[in-house]
Amino acid sequence: MKVVDTNDEGLRTLIHDYPRVIAKFTADNCAVCDLLAPPFIKFSLEEEYQNTLFLRLDVSENPVARKLMDTRVAPFFVSYCRGKLSECDTLLTEDQVKAMLRALNTCTDTP
Repeated sequence: MKVVDTNDEGLRTLIHDYPRVIAKFTADNCAVCDLLAPPFIKFSLEEEYQNTLFLRLDVSENPVARKLMDTRVAPFFVSYCRGKLSECDTLLTEDQVKAMLRALNTCTDTP
């Protein structure tokens, strides 16, 4: 599945439409955001994560996303299991993103 660009409203809807969602909040002039873009796309295409929806939001255009980040900086990742916040943190390495995805993969498709 490809990475989907969305906004605050789309995020609110999509986390309830898919059992597993990971969202990456990015910002302009964020070197780490750019560095993690290729691995994020690569993970979205891997068979292991085909039941996970990958979202990307620009925090400067989405006030709800920005508020969710609180005092943290981009790239900020949030995972949802069946519409509920599962994990959120600023991630700086590909291995950290993969660890969040593996944890999210333990979420079952049914409540």
